[in-house]
Amino acid sequence: MTLSWTQIARLGLVQMALGAIVVLTTSTLNRLMVVEFALPAILPGILVGLHYGIQLSRPRWGYTSDTGGNRTPWIIGGMGVLALGGLLAAYGVTLFAGSFALGLTVSLMAYTLIGLGVGASGTSLLALLATATAPHRRAAAATITWLMMIFGIAMTAGVAGSFLDPYTSARLLTVVAVVVTGAFLLTVLAVWGLEARVTAIREPDTMPFMQGMREIWAERRTRNFTLFVFLSMNAYFMQELILEPYAGLVWGFTPGQSTTLSGAQNGGVFIGMLTVGIVATGFKLGSLRSWAIAGCLGSAVSLLAIAVAAFTLTPLVIALGFFNGMFAVAAIGSMMALAAEGRGQREGTRMGLWGAAQAIAAGFGGLTGAAAVDILRGIFPDATAFGLVFTLEAALFIAAALMALYIMENTRSIATAMVPGE
Repeated sequence: MTLSWTQIARLGLVQMALGAIVVLTTSTLNRLMVVEFALPAILPGILVGLHYGIQLSRPRWGYTSDTGGNRTPWIIGGMGVLALGGLLAAYGVTLFAGSFALGLTVSLMAYTLIGLGVGASGTSLLALLATATAPHRRAAAATITWLMMIFGIAMTAGVAGSFLDPYTSARLLTVVAVVVTGAFLLTVLAVWGLEARVTAIREPDTMPFMQGMREIWAERRTRNFTLFVFLSMNAYFMQELILEPYAGLVWGFTPGQSTTLSGAQNGGVFIGMLTVGIVATGFKLGSLRSWAIAGCLGSAVSLLAIAVAAFTLTPLVIALGFFNGMFAVAAIGSMMALAAEGRGQREGTRMGLWGAAQAIAAGFGGLTGAAAVDILRGIFPDATAFGLVFTLEAALFIAAALMALYIMENTRSIATAMVPGE
């Protein structure tokens, strides 16, 4: 028995819970460090890079799911570790006001837990989704769960932002505690008893981990797609750690307003993904490659507009999110289609490989953007420094569009990939 649409939606609730915690640690907390505590942007860049670096373990988590075993404890346990890390990260931020050393020590511990939690829970969840979903439903299932994750990110950022003003340490800890507790309880309710009712579409695979990885890396399409994920995710995440500080330093946004801005961006991502899904399924327009290219180019234009904006910010940020979502739909569709190609019974390992590539790119891109802003702020005014980094990110999106043009297949319709039952 494969996953029903209701069960797929339940797994989407886990993605939504995961995104709700992560958005606070990668947007709100880093803005507080840079603006309220006047710390260099590279500090939250290092912390977020740490949690992404730990996610290099994702292929191993995927391999574990490929070789059998119960994934539910890893999903729930990983979410529990992530929730603890999120709360500890918020507490670490509040400690910077009294002791930099203590704040840094607690933050390092917190972001280590965040990386472990995301790796264990997220990869085990995706492996279950890839192996227990009927082939004709995989791309649609992935899109549904990603839409729910983006909705969770946008909703959490918007609601949390409204409760953060006026900012106090006690208010921050209260908001984060409510979010992480709710996310953990939602995860338990969503996955409890689900795995026992489905059958993974695979036979146990006892091939050694490294041998399996070498075989997968030898697959040309898998290797090329991994490189595309790395390049495009560098562009996608370069602004992650600097957009809220930009809003605070250049535009004078309060912590609540900048958190709400992050919610608006992710709301744009949600609308972009949903719009492409409606256009693709309703009018059967566009291939995975064409949507990916359009999303990358639209993101580049939006970033260039943000870099030179003189009188508006929020609409441009929403536009950036919209085109990011357009690109994400195509990437997700390609990922789910490719996961089942090549050597059989390695869906989880491939998803882990691409997850690791995304994690490396996210950490590297975020750290590069933060470090570049720190350096450029010592030379140029704040607005110019941030604008130059946004321009560099736009150039990376253009490069990703060119790469998609040459490596992605143009024969698979996104409508076919997303319409259930076809």
